[in-house]
Amino acid sequence: MNPPALEIRTLETIVPPAPDRPEIGGPDHPMRKVTRQVAFEPDGWTPERAAKVAQLFDAMAPEWGARTTQERQDVLRDALLRGGCGDDAGVCVEVGSGTGSSTDDLARVYDRVVALDLSREMLRHAPPAPGLRVQADAAHIPLRTGAADAIVLVNALLFPREMDRVLARDGVLVWVNSLGDRTPIHLPAADVAAALPGRWHGVAAEAGWGIWCTLRRFHD
Repeated sequence: MNPPALEIRTLETIVPPAPDRPEIGGPDHPMRKVTRQVAFEPDGWTPERAAKVAQLFDAMAPEWGARTTQERQDVLRDALLRGGCGDDAGVCVEVGSGTGSSTDDLARVYDRVVALDLSREMLRHAPPAPGLRVQADAAHIPLRTGAADAIVLVNALLFPREMDRVLARDGVLVWVNSLGDRTPIHLPAADVAAALPGRWHGVAAEAGWGIWCTLRRFHD
């Protein structure tokens, strides 16, 4: 069997680096280890870990909206503009939607946004629209196989097999780290592609404070 193909084209940066990037993450942040375990280890996500993460984000929900800044939003907007996402207008699954800071941008591109979050408190602090708000563990998305034309993860844990199951055959996966390698939940584009089952290709770029990539399956 041939090894998985990996082809990620790096685009020129058009959103210039912004000053004063928050230094809240880094390689020693506790969520960095969790991110890699969930992406690469079959037993990296347990009910106990899910409960702890839900409790953590429930506690942060009341102040979460204050983290939204133009610089953070610019990273996703650049991905949607230049990542080849516009051809996939249809159903978008937003994983880790939080208090809804990204849902408006997604709703301008996609016909329907299903906004998932593990934290009930995050969803309680989010506006009811746009997007259908659903409390769910992204390891077990309550949608049929191939239901999503796009899956968007902004600073969210990657569950590779579930992303592969829910994403349509020609769909696009959008991965955004709004603080780049200082994002607590961080993976480089190559690692995202390597974690996903099968063979993928896509584009990646830096934008302001962050990084993004969009990935699609290779088809034989």
